[in-house]
Amino acid sequence: MNTWLESIHSDGSARFVESPRPDMWEEVTVRIRFYEDAPVKAVVLRTMPNGQSFWVDMHEEKREQGFVYWAGKLPMWEKRMHYHFCLITDSQIYYYNQHGVHTRIPDHAHDFVLLCDYVQPEWVKRAVFYQIFPERFCNGDESNDVQSGELVVNGWPSTRMAWTDEPLKWEQGRCLDFFGGDLQGVKAKIPYLKELGVTAVYLNPIFDAPSVHKYDCIDFFHVDGHFGGDEALAELSAALHENGMKLILDISINHTGAAHKWFNRDCAWFDKSVGAFNNPDSQERSYYFFHPGNTYTEWKAIHDMPTLNYNSEELRDIIYRRPDSVLRKWLKPPYSIDGWRFDVADVFGRNGEHQLAHELWPEIRKAIREENPDAYILAEDWGDCTQYMQGTEWDSPMNYFGFGRPVRQLLGQNDWFQMDSPTMRHCRFRLSAEDFEGRVLDHLGKMPYALQENQFNLFDSHDIARLRADPEVPDAHWRGAVLLQFAMPGAPSIYYGDEANIDAWFSTDEGWFQSVEGCRFPMPWDSGFENGETYQMMRTLARLKTSRRALQEGSWKFICAKGRVLALARFTEDEAFVTVLSTDEAEQTITLPLGVIGAKGIKCDVLGHEVRWERMDENHVSLTLEPSGSLFLECEMKLR
Repeated sequence: MNTWLESIHSDGSARFVESPRPDMWEEVTVRIRFYEDAPVKAVVLRTMPNGQSFWVDMHEEKREQGFVYWAGKLPMWEKRMHYHFCLITDSQIYYYNQHGVHTRIPDHAHDFVLLCDYVQPEWVKRAVFYQIFPERFCNGDESNDVQSGELVVNGWPSTRMAWTDEPLKWEQGRCLDFFGGDLQGVKAKIPYLKELGVTAVYLNPIFDAPSVHKYDCIDFFHVDGHFGGDEALAELSAALHENGMKLILDISINHTGAAHKWFNRDCAWFDKSVGAFNNPDSQERSYYFFHPGNTYTEWKAIHDMPTLNYNSEELRDIIYRRPDSVLRKWLKPPYSIDGWRFDVADVFGRNGEHQLAHELWPEIRKAIREENPDAYILAEDWGDCTQYMQGTEWDSPMNYFGFGRPVRQLLGQNDWFQMDSPTMRHCRFRLSAEDFEGRVLDHLGKMPYALQENQFNLFDSHDIARLRADPEVPDAHWRGAVLLQFAMPGAPSIYYGDEANIDAWFSTDEGWFQSVEGCRFPMPWDSGFENGETYQMMRTLARLKTSRRALQEGSWKFICAKGRVLALARFTEDEAFVTVLSTDEAEQTITLPLGVIGAKGIKCDVLGHEVRWERMDENHVSLTLEPSGSLFLECEMKLR
């Protein structure tokens, strides 16, 4: 094997791009490095401004830490400049792009990309998110609790639950089982969040709605009174910001509830004179897709969630254009939120012949950034969404496709999407490390580096059964997924209660793993979990993420992907971390090419576990892993 090939590296960070977010017409220095004894005779950078090939002969710039750096000038002749490298030896031309090294001429899908005029929410890459399902987190004010029978939806009454109860499954409760969590409770737990190391809070929907989940909104302009109302949000936002934390809110602008004042199908909250369903001549009628017989387009065939029609200019005005529009209101004081998470963004603006998504998202982005230039635009999409990730629409998806789904399959689950197929539903097998690496590179390698740094990395959420609840996923494997989550480029997101082993304090009924209600248990505040290993692990990792430059803006590189063992490195010139995860039931000894990240050895495992390693040569070490072992290694760097 040509070991020098493994040392080839470049990316969009400041170490390899002189101006990572350049201005139009700027001439940017771009670098690539590899071992200084590599047989490279010349390096050429290739790009295609205005559709024509443009070749830049690079030059040797410097040598340090055993690397030679080559540099070249890239003129920013377009707002989106893509490029790859050609490395010439006596016997071969090697091509290098964001998917790695190739001996064939590559297409441009995985080229490196620089963006002009892209404003990155830089706080995200330094953040540790904590996702809260408000109704199940903490009851801070019992006077605003929903009582049994207080609400009735489609003939089904609400049920008041005790905090120590288990949630009701759908057929028992219809998402009307209320535990009393509210925004006052979130505010009361800010000291807890701060101690855990959280720097950003993501709240599931809090606007007026009858259900527990509140995606069936009835009024986008007011916080639900059972969560404390508008005033509680203003107080929570101020308190979070005083404690150095960001706040993003969740909203579905793809659809409303059927009880929304604009629709008002059953007149449960508003008079019959209000809304589109009973008033064909109303202005709100244009906000929806109505059909003969007063039928209408529904999201996912759910009769209680009518889809919004953005052919209506008035709807666009009220959602995001006007100064007092929905999205702008909550970005302004006294609420001053730091971003939006958009529910079902994958289907937004996509309705048969009405394909408006790529018209709407740039407009929405413009409106949001006019109110807050650093606002984070986070979108729900479980699939390949790189078409939205080119700098003019989203900042990140909920990263199921590039992390959550492959990491679950790496641990032995069937892919969540394949479970929709009766034929593929039972095809349960572990993804190989090689295929995990490939899936991550497929996803991140098709987007500009500036957006790779924004990724919202999760494997648990309100929409999927908790990974740890799966009886076939050992705790040791789950622990490895947590370590990998904190090592990935972007920001990790802790789903509330994961640090508390939340499932261990409730039912062991495996049926919960098949029910979405199984990931919405109330937080077990009185269980003493803060003294447990899981909490301490997440606390250590969160503090590491928010204090070490390599884990915030460092380069990233898979340095081992073989069989059941995976190793991901994060590194700068001065520090490096390597996360190693094994799903093999036998002990494994692997080779780590630490030289490719400028390291020569291993200092320690940051969580205090024993590390068995030996130096093989100046660039390689051998590492022995226990069965299903995982480590978060801090490395010893070479002298500069």
